[in-house]
Amino acid sequence: MTGTGTVRAADAERGTLDKAAAENFPVAPFFLPRDWRTDLMAVYGFARLVDDIGDGDLAPGGADARLLGVSPERAEDRLFLLDAFEADLNRVFDATPRHPLLRRLQPTVRRRSLTPEPFLGLIAANRQDQLVTRYETFDDLVAYCELSANPVGRLVLSVTGTSTPERIRLSDAICTALQIVEHLQDVAEDLGRDRIYLPAEDMKRFHVQEADLATKITSASVRALVAYEAQRARDLLNEGAPLVGSVHGRLKLLLAGFVAGGRAAIQAIAAAEYDVLQGPPKPGKLRLLREVGVTLRGEG
Repeated sequence: MTGTGTVRAADAERGTLDKAAAENFPVAPFFLPRDWRTDLMAVYGFARLVDDIGDGDLAPGGADARLLGVSPERAEDRLFLLDAFEADLNRVFDATPRHPLLRRLQPTVRRRSLTPEPFLGLIAANRQDQLVTRYETFDDLVAYCELSANPVGRLVLSVTGTSTPERIRLSDAICTALQIVEHLQDVAEDLGRDRIYLPAEDMKRFHVQEADLATKITSASVRALVAYEAQRARDLLNEGAPLVGSVHGRLKLLLAGFVAGGRAAIQAIAAAEYDVLQGPPKPGKLRLLREVGVTLRGEG
């Protein structure tokens, strides 16, 4: 690779990893052991990049496509890019990947004996986003979250060496809840991508039409629907919260941060009176810290 190519690859890698600061929850906070931070950031880099491919949010210039060996003519074809990304993921397990974020992931995979399944699930979720833009039932949405969110929690447990069947079950509930909360924050943005993650049967129940989601003024019906889905997410967070008490030390603080991030985001949505069409309601740092304390004490 030329010097210029090396710089562009480094820029593509850094641009993706820098997005960690904007997440609802801490990705690899300072208080974790360095090797955990390294491995969690490697996992995050994969998850963020595959989402950016699926959402069409790659950095301008086509650097990521070139790194994956995709020609400029196919660089806007998201399904083709996802196929190329999956092929590069396969190299993580048996060769040398092309993309720097996957080269960063390879030592983590080897060190933690990670399997391809959770990574393939995240790719499958983004393929589904290209083909499925509406969900009829809440169960359909939960099945999507099993691909789009739950693998991340499973990877966290694997990286930290704490995975058990019961912890996976609790983690799945938390991750599904966090995904639903993100969907609620991003109703307007998702609609701009012609995606609606509010279940159609619930929209009918609350007399909400798709056109209601595209207005400047949020109706009482939309607010009631968002409140209903927010309660579902809150219930799932409460169901998964015992995961925090099942571990110790710095991992306990990390997992409390995940749960608290979801709870604080739900409270921000409630504080906005469930008006999510004007932009994503975001919690402040004080609210997040307060929720971390509540979660650690097991009071939430």
